[in-house]
Formats: sequence, C-alpha cells, structure tokens
Amino acid sequence: MSTRIVTVTLNPAIDMTIGLDRLEPGRVNLGRGVAHQAGGKGVNVASCLADWQVPVVATGLLGNANAELFEALFARKGVVDAFCRVPGSNRTNIKISDAANGQTTDINLPGISATPADVQALSKRIDAVPDVAGVALCGSLPGGLPVDTYVDLLAGLNRRGVRTVLDTSGAPLAKALAAPREALPTAIKPNRHELELWAGAPLPTLLDVVEAARMIHAGGVAQVVVSLGEDGALFVTAEGTWQACLPPVRAASTVGAGDAMVAGLLAGWHAGASAEDTARLSVAFAACKLQRLGPHLPPAAQVRERAAAVRMQRVA
Repeated sequence: MSTRIVTVTLNPAIDMTIGLDRLEPGRVNLGRGVAHQAGGKGVNVASCLADWQVPVVATGLLGNANAELFEALFARKGVVDAFCRVPGSNRTNIKISDAANGQTTDINLPGISATPADVQALSKRIDAVPDVAGVALCGSLPGGLPVDTYVDLLAGLNRRGVRTVLDTSGAPLAKALAAPREALPTAIKPNRHELELWAGAPLPTLLDVVEAARMIHAGGVAQVVVSLGEDGALFVTAEGTWQACLPPVRAASTVGAGDAMVAGLLAGWHAGASAEDTARLSVAFAACKLQRLGPHLPPAAQVRERAAAVRMQRVA
C-alpha cells in the first residue's frame, strides 16, 4: 500500500480574492473581478500535493454551515475528506490583489469556535490514517482552543514515529518551540516576519535570519525552512545551511505561496528525496504557484524544470 500525506487545518477559510488595477486607500476602488476558493493553510497544501499526484488526506475542523466549497475542491482533486464537522461558518479571508505592484492585502475575519473535545475527536481520526509519510499541521487556531493545541497533537504523532511539519505563527508557534523534545515538530516553515515575531526582534540581514533558524534547529527541530519572498528560502538541517532561490517572477497572486513551499517539502519526504532535491522542489512549488490564482500547480514537467533551475548556495 502506498504512503500518504495528511494535512491538518484547524481554522479553514474561504479566500475571497478581489482583483484591482491599483489599490488606492481611502478612495472608492473598482474591482476587476472576485473569486471564492476553499482555503486555509492545510487545505492549500493538500490541493498542491494532489496536483503533484501525491495521495493526500485533508483533515481538521470544518464549519458545517458553509462547507460546500471545500467539499467540491476535495472531490475535484481526489483529496480524501477526513474533516471533523463542527457547528458554525468557516471564516472568510479577503485578499485584495493589486495588479500595479503585485502585492496582496489581507483582511482575515473570525471563524468557527471549537473545543478540546473537538480536537480529541480529530486526533483519533488522524491516528486512524495508515501508512503516513508525513503530517502538516497548518495555520491559526480557532476560538476556544488553548494555545498549546499543536503541542498535544505533535506529541501524539511523535509517539507514532511520524514526521511532521508545523506552519503556524505567533503564540502557537512559540508554545510549540518551547515544548519538550518529544513534542517538537520535525520541521517548521515560518516566513521572515513570523520568525521575527518568534525572536522578538527584527532580523534585517540574512545572517540574522540564519542565526535565529540555527537556534531553533539546535533546540531540536530537525529542519527549519524560512521563506524569504523574492530571495527564495533558507534551509537549515544537520547537513548544513542553504539558501535556495529562483529569479523573481511576475506574481498573479502571492496567496498560498508559503503553503505551496510546505507542499514541496512534503512531496520530497513522500518521494524519499535528498535534502537538496527537497529544497529545490519546495522553492519550485512556491515559484510556480505565484503565477496562478489559488492553491494550484502547473503541469509536473513545468515544476520539474523550475526545480532544476533553483540555485543552491551554502551559507557558512
């Protein structure tokens, strides 16, 4: 039986992307169009993995009042829907895409509330998935859950010997990184700003980012990946530290690029790829996703071409 990847999204979102020629704050802006997509970090990761033909199970907590977009995405892409339904509506994240500068402004609204009992039911559902090559725990926590929710989930997965990647920020990330070694994730994937929040100070130079990432690695996280926008990503492992990057591309939307990078990391794990090839794939996933609206990848040949072009530079 083939192995599979599991993604966990505790606070899913409907991404409403509004396209503008140019965003002018304080004025009436005319949108060129609007698109609604099922989102949330783990959902985006699952979508990209499905495009790469990796068997993927998407789970988490999903509000039952507006689950249709999620159910349609999973059915269309062949993602196994293992979400626990909870009362309420999933939040809407408004993305304002400015064509003039390629930047996206985010307005994230509140969503579902959950209880520790919901997480216990979810944990049992995750434990029931066989032959797991990796688990991604992604995104913010819904209202009602304690800040150490990820710590408990990670401890259970570690007892199973399952590799994990945690992609969250703020207090949940800080709590997870302060946990005992038996509850630490295998990997994390903050962006530069999220790493600065954890460090409690600006990280203006690459060396500053490297030192912060190495500190986390020394604390017991086997792989620290820091997304750096146009500068690619930093990869810190026991084998060394690399910066991996591609020439900048004109972005159709930056939404979900970090999630695509997580998907590339998991795709490398699933394939048993080397650390270098996994880094190349992660950066290629993110770069290819930038040229598409929504959490989708182009044909595999195009992704492989981009992966082969990734420049890997060892950082002393």
